[in-house]
Amino acid sequence: MKRISSILLLSLFCIVIQFLTTGCYNTESRQEVLKVYNWGDYIDEGVLENFPKWYKEQTGENIRVIYQTFDINEIMLTKIERGHEDFDVVCPSEYIIERMLRKDLLLPIDTVFGNTPNYLHNQSRYIRNEIDKLGIGGKKASLYTIGYMWGTAGILYNKKYVTAEEASTWQSLWNTKFRSKLLMKDSYRDAYGTAVIYANREKLQKGEITVENLMNNYSPEAIATAEESLKAMKPNIAGWEADFGKEMMTKNKAYLNMTWSGDAVWAIEEADNVGVELGYEVPVEGSNMWFDGWVIPKYSRNRKAASYFINYLCRPDVALANMETTGYVSAIGTPEILEEKIDMTLDTHVNLSYFFGPGHDDVQINPIQYPDSSIVARCAIIRDAGDNTEAVLEMWSHVKGDNLGSGIVMVIFLTIVGMVVYVGYNKVKKYKYRQLQKGKKRRIKGLRR
Repeated sequence: MKRISSILLLSLFCIVIQFLTTGCYNTESRQEVLKVYNWGDYIDEGVLENFPKWYKEQTGENIRVIYQTFDINEIMLTKIERGHEDFDVVCPSEYIIERMLRKDLLLPIDTVFGNTPNYLHNQSRYIRNEIDKLGIGGKKASLYTIGYMWGTAGILYNKKYVTAEEASTWQSLWNTKFRSKLLMKDSYRDAYGTAVIYANREKLQKGEITVENLMNNYSPEAIATAEESLKAMKPNIAGWEADFGKEMMTKNKAYLNMTWSGDAVWAIEEADNVGVELGYEVPVEGSNMWFDGWVIPKYSRNRKAASYFINYLCRPDVALANMETTGYVSAIGTPEILEEKIDMTLDTHVNLSYFFGPGHDDVQINPIQYPDSSIVARCAIIRDAGDNTEAVLEMWSHVKGDNLGSGIVMVIFLTIVGMVVYVGYNKVKKYKYRQLQKGKKRRIKGLRR
């Protein structure tokens, strides 16, 4: 009885504790919670840890940050669009921002913060102008988005095997000299842009067409051209990569890597530590400029804290901390950022008046992180393909899957189904046979008894 009483008391104690804990949790207002959804490894942990204290100082209110990460833009979008997830602030790429605007999935960012300075103005005018190109239906995109990180797409190359001249053109990706020595980003948008630029290089050189028009042309003819060009490149491709390319380059496993400037900076620094010399070029034909930005989804339940969080991220010291951690370049263009990034040991002089404003046309700085105005002039954003997305993805599947036609795919599918049915049928047949044999043995044993 004593043992039973002890168990009952312990159970009652656990129930009371659970009730009290649950009760305390339920008393927490949703206005005291900020749900952030971001790419993995894309923010400084100290920045996240310090935000609640800063928010308390600015508003007198408590806030608890719930931080989650995603790996694919489309997964994030699905959770918000179909799942109505109540994330307060998320960080999609430019084409998804455009899609979210089109689908009316974004709320404007507050710009009035009481006695707190408005740091949103620290965003570079260049990034703001690029963001506004995403506007849909009269909506000014910069009212819904603040840029976070940005960069270019280009060619990372091993200087031992590839010259700067060779890497300065997309033609190097099709050069049979580098057969099986090329790594391509497993990104249909970047691959598409690269392919249509290369296929139309002569028209670009003559000024008959622009990079922006080319990369955002999703006509059947343009899609067919991209598919043909990418298939012609395939013999040179050693692998399609999402993240391992930069590491492979540091180990001399590949000579060329179509990649992003942020990854290139990391790879060049790491390679230098092991005696491998890498370089990065934005091809002369042109390329894409990408950026990720902070937005407030339609189903946010704490727009105030979300706006304050975005404002907080635009502080120069916070932007620098995030740059240091992620290795990417912030969209913030203040004198504090420039002063921190200037490197007087470099021989390279870059015109950055487009980013930091007038008077910054001769800056000693890493040209991979901050490309010269002449390079930016030949780059453009790849817009959302909209209703043509399915056609582009089908093209991509053809390229990645050696263009298996629907008929062949159906034959393979039916063959697999047939094999499964056949194997299943044989298993059932064998099982019945074993059961029959066991029944016979039991009857024989019964007769013997």
